[in-house]
Amino acid sequence: MKRADLFVTGVERHLGPDAIIVSKTDPQGRIIYANQTFLEIAGYTAAEVLGKPHNLVRHPDMPRCVFKLLWDTINSGNEIFAYVVNRSKNGDHYWVFAHVTPTFDASGAIKGYHSSRRAPTPAAIAAIKPVYAELLAEEAKHANPKEAAAAGVDLLVRKFIGVGGSYEDLVFSL
Repeated sequence: MKRADLFVTGVERHLGPDAIIVSKTDPQGRIIYANQTFLEIAGYTAAEVLGKPHNLVRHPDMPRCVFKLLWDTINSGNEIFAYVVNRSKNGDHYWVFAHVTPTFDASGAIKGYHSSRRAPTPAAIAAIKPVYAELLAEEAKHANPKEAAAAGVDLLVRKFIGVGGSYEDLVFSL
């Protein structure tokens, strides 16, 4: 199923101010741990998510290029912070401020990833929504998903970040 074909309700779910979503994945992005907060807001049981790709909760309004940047960053051994809109099992959505880090084995090789997500501020979401909408519009001009992500990254750098800047510079400026 393509992202654009996913059913969405337009109903937003909200994390509580002290809630923290935690999940862990293997190196291929398959969920190996999900806390109760993740399961509740996403509307899944542990049996439904364990072993599944984390993009199970990916919302069609989330630009591919942000995930490209995220995966490029964590695969290189670095952490990243990102604003992400996710899709619940029933089609509702929820915004998070995510902190994703690689997990290393004793030899220093990446053995998986850990993500902690909190409720973002309303002002940050109001600021990032039009950026993501413009990135999605650029990505929609390209049929090939890799070309779409590359075009989105190019626009993100040219228009929203600037030469020498980073996605995290944008995130922390909101």
